[in-house]
Amino acid sequence: MTDVRTMTPDSMALDDGLERELKPAIKRGWRKRCPNCGTGKMFQGYLKVHDSCTVCGEELYHHRADDGPAYLTILVVGHLMAPLLHITYVNFVQEPMVLASIFTVGTVAASLYLLPRFKGFMVGFQWAKRMHGFAVKTGPGG
Repeated sequence: MTDVRTMTPDSMALDDGLERELKPAIKRGWRKRCPNCGTGKMFQGYLKVHDSCTVCGEELYHHRADDGPAYLTILVVGHLMAPLLHITYVNFVQEPMVLASIFTVGTVAASLYLLPRFKGFMVGFQWAKRMHGFAVKTGPGG
């Protein structure tokens, strides 16, 4: 891994064209960090991605996450909450309004936690696979 502190602006702007490692990029994205350096924050708000990394200068505005993070969030939260709802109803709470209140709060909390992480995950994936403008950048005359 390249040490960001020793990189010059020229070396950060150019890309060697080598294959980028997928797992580290996805893990960094999940942690809401730059997929290139893992240090800079990816988001400037809850879901708004910085145009470029504040540490290494990697351009991030190319991402096209669109509805993917929302779809993954709904998929995961739904698959977690459905069995939990059934188990809780059958074994513990019999009152529907109590159950609805508990699971409404749980579903919203899980969704709010997972949504930015899935967006970071998708931006990291796109960066590693050089999708949507994350392709090789060439220097002057190249």
